[in-house]
Amino acid sequence: MSLSRRSILVSLPAFALAGLAMPASAATSLLNVSYDVSREFYKDFNAAFAAHWKKTAGETLELKQSHGGSSRQARSVADGLEADVITMNQHNDIDILATRGALVPANWATRLPHNASPTTSISVILVRKGNPKNIRDWTDLGRAGLQVIIPNPKTSGNGRYTYLAAWGAGVKGGVSHDAAKALVTRIFANVPVLDGGGRGATTTFAQRSIGDALVTFESEVPLITREFGDQFDTVYPARSILAENPVSVVDKVVDKRGTRKQAEAYLQFLYSEEGQEIAARHNLRPRSAKVLAKYAKAFPKVNSFTVDEVFGGWAKAQKDHFNDGALYDQIIAVAKAR
Repeated sequence: MSLSRRSILVSLPAFALAGLAMPASAATSLLNVSYDVSREFYKDFNAAFAAHWKKTAGETLELKQSHGGSSRQARSVADGLEADVITMNQHNDIDILATRGALVPANWATRLPHNASPTTSISVILVRKGNPKNIRDWTDLGRAGLQVIIPNPKTSGNGRYTYLAAWGAGVKGGVSHDAAKALVTRIFANVPVLDGGGRGATTTFAQRSIGDALVTFESEVPLITREFGDQFDTVYPARSILAENPVSVVDKVVDKRGTRKQAEAYLQFLYSEEGQEIAARHNLRPRSAKVLAKYAKAFPKVNSFTVDEVFGGWAKAQKDHFNDGALYDQIIAVAKAR
């Protein structure tokens, strides 16, 4: 997508006064740049926030969305896409805005509750109906003869979470880092195509019918079922990674455009009872204990771990695993050679 601000909503109409056609006063707009599989959630959330803001502040807001592979989206903002807010599925993709151009402060994650992550999700394994390959855990994805669909960890937060989920589950289960690396190598040797984002990977698996398993976020499963029918089963591994979904205003943009008040309110509304309800209805795990209890049946208890616990945080995980020449590049070179 180009670096111009792109709207998914219809602009306000012009109006006529005294027989002369005159443009309507332009509504204040906000652009939310987000990751690939969050579009349906933010479509509903935006409608709710626009109504809330109109009622409480008396202002009409035009809310715009941009979605794609999370790292690609973050780089677009760093390169000039004027996002008022950025809503990602990993902290690393907002940290880049602090290091490239100081678009946000280094302490951006301390400005909102729960490490600036109003929702979470879990990495799960989607299999064909009836689970014909008897896939039960991460180790099964490394079996010879299987095809596993995973988006590219270089461009997709979903892909990075999958890589770290398999590695971390092994370590938390008592195996060495070397053994965990060997498992991840076997898994990526079973990946026939690396799509750029989670939505592309879903299309490959569900529409093109490639692969025996798709690793995706728990929040994606109902969307896949609604679109493609009851063709799949969900496997919850014995251990999985907790995917935190961090958010931030893009300070340089909101201060330039004069939209800080609206952008901050937009993110705070994610933590409201209504915002948390919308998240839960989209199968995102809410931070609100009350809302989580209400939707408990939709969110099985999972033995989860965080990136901080196993990998020392996102900055270290990026350096050790995903920077050019780091462990992922070494693993994919070996996997391709098999």
